[in-house]
Amino acid sequence: MPDRTTIVVADDHPVMRSGLRMLLEAEQDLEVIAEAGDVDETIRKLKGYKPDVLLLDLHMPGGPSLQFIPEMREASPGTRIVVLTMQNSAGFVREALRAGALGYVTKEAADSDLVEAVRLAANDQPYLHPRLGARLATEPANDGPPDDLTEREAQILHLIALGHTNTEIASQLFRSVRTVESHRAHIQQKLRLSTRAELVRYALDHGLVDG
Repeated sequence: MPDRTTIVVADDHPVMRSGLRMLLEAEQDLEVIAEAGDVDETIRKLKGYKPDVLLLDLHMPGGPSLQFIPEMREASPGTRIVVLTMQNSAGFVREALRAGALGYVTKEAADSDLVEAVRLAANDQPYLHPRLGARLATEPANDGPPDDLTEREAQILHLIALGHTNTEIASQLFRSVRTVESHRAHIQQKLRLSTRAELVRYALDHGLVDG
């Protein structure tokens, strides 16, 4: 039997990790050697195991995984990264590829797509689902936030990053404080961020405010 491709699965949902392990290890040439549930643990597992492939969820505790991809690559330079996520926007795909991911697969894709992406990555070949490739070709590049944020949410995030309170934002946008609080909660839920510092960092990284 040829050497197996070693894989670390990083996802914050234990059930998802278990399902991915079963799917991948059903293939004779693939082996999951470790799992991780947050960004810090992912980096530790990469340093310790040096897998051939990292299967990476974009949103885990510890911050948006995208901004840590360079650090993950530094932790294990020989590891190829395949992103597995619910996000199918062109903005997320571009950011992931720019950060150094070699493959990008949505969680709604067929099992065979994921297996193919892992095998290609192990051989240093990129993988992008045809529908995502078509979206990249038809949607113009955008230096703003990923497409899952609405225009209003991006506006509120911009004001948060500038240091405005919910009351001040409500006054500027002629909205109630409760409405602003609701938008802020949606932003934090979408981005999996819990603190103002993390929101500011995100806004800086995505060009919503000047660094």
